[in-house]
Amino acid sequence: MSSPSRQARSVARLAAVQALYQMEVSAAGAEAVIREFSEHRFDRDVEDMTMAGADEPFFADLVRGVVANQRELDSAVARRLAQNWRLERIDATVRAILRAGAYELAHRPDVPTEVVIDEYVELAKSFFEGPEPGFVNGALDGMAQDVPR
Repeated sequence: MSSPSRQARSVARLAAVQALYQMEVSAAGAEAVIREFSEHRFDRDVEDMTMAGADEPFFADLVRGVVANQRELDSAVARRLAQNWRLERIDATVRAILRAGAYELAHRPDVPTEVVIDEYVELAKSFFEGPEPGFVNGALDGMAQDVPR
């Protein structure tokens, strides 16, 4: 995959995490959020800077895929939590990161496992300075072991 395509997918992953978070806190539907991102966020100037282009079909697949498979993905995430921890106790952004990563691991065999883990750990680092990136790394690594590829 060329560098621009890789960057476009990275931007799509970030947008998907933001969209999933937005859907959780506002109860907005997937199609409405996908449309909002497409019409108002992608390839738009923000404070005199043009945002990098996103792989919009990949973004839409991530958002729709997480929504369509949320019960399965939540079970996969929950299996990797410490005993007595519930998914609801995890920060909403971390939940969105883990759900998107779990979706890619289970439903996007075209994306190498190492790429999925690395991308979502980097996303966690962009949101958090504490232990969250390490937690995301450990959880996704564990989920990758659970998924036959």
